[in-house]
Amino acid sequence: MAIVAALSLPALGMSSGPGAYNSNDELTVKYGCSCHNNGAPSDRAVVMVTGVPLMYEPSEMYQLTIRVADSLTLSGGEGNTHAGFLLSSDAIGNFSWSEDQEIRYADGRSDDASHSETSTDGVWLISWLAPSEDVGSVQFWLAGNSVDGAGIPDDMDYWNILSFTINSPGTITTEESGATLETRTISVGTYDSLFLIEVSEEQLEKERQDALADRVFSQGNLFYWTSLTALIIGAVLQKEILERKYDDGPDFLASELAYPQAFRRSVTSVVSFYLAISWANTDSPLVFQGVDFTDFASGTAFLISAWAAYGVYRTILAARTEPKVKDVL
Repeated sequence: MAIVAALSLPALGMSSGPGAYNSNDELTVKYGCSCHNNGAPSDRAVVMVTGVPLMYEPSEMYQLTIRVADSLTLSGGEGNTHAGFLLSSDAIGNFSWSEDQEIRYADGRSDDASHSETSTDGVWLISWLAPSEDVGSVQFWLAGNSVDGAGIPDDMDYWNILSFTINSPGTITTEESGATLETRTISVGTYDSLFLIEVSEEQLEKERQDALADRVFSQGNLFYWTSLTALIIGAVLQKEILERKYDDGPDFLASELAYPQAFRRSVTSVVSFYLAISWANTDSPLVFQGVDFTDFASGTAFLISAWAAYGVYRTILAARTEPKVKDVL
């Protein structure tokens, strides 16, 4: 069952927030994602933040509302409905949020904030506590992606980045009410993508077909690996049962051969397990031709580790087998 679960993981796309660095070892929040949409930003991803003051006051708390969406969905079309974000102030001030928000600190950058689960409404409420003293203007970066939920970082996933600055105390004066300093809304996306987008029937059909193909691929991948693993485990169990039923087993293996073989298989199992754990927890995905193979690689490494461990068990059985006449000769 452990092997089945390990090999099924590559077929499931479960986002718990992006890593701080992309596959190019650059800050994701500043340089963008290298997986979704072949690593290219798209104006179709609308990234917006409201409640941004023009300047901050020391130790003041500001409520920010982050909104990430597919512009096609905003215009009433059938676009992407899942979204995520990554927010950074370069460790100036502190982010906080209520427990009901699916937000966490970003992996690799504990002062940045990220989603912990993809959101279907693409709206998050997050508070920023200004520094306790004047540290100058504060630069923010906000990256957001709108995905189709197929579990694969493909061309149907869009991302975009915006940056904004909150000025230092006393740098802006106004004769208007103080509310004007608290109601700024900042967004990224062309005017056409925000308000005038028109999608043809052909484009809608293409997107529907692409989504269908991605869904078939994802489900087929899941069934393939699950079936293959079940067949392997079934064959191994059948062999073990038949060996015990007919008092049969592996051929005798002399100790001078068994020890080196057990050592090699043990090392293979340990190294593969280490690689599997490392790849499963990496912040830098293993990308080839724009496709993230991290889950596939970690699942395969888990299988190799389990298979090598089983090989150690078979080596021990062979070493304990009573030698026959031909073995002695």
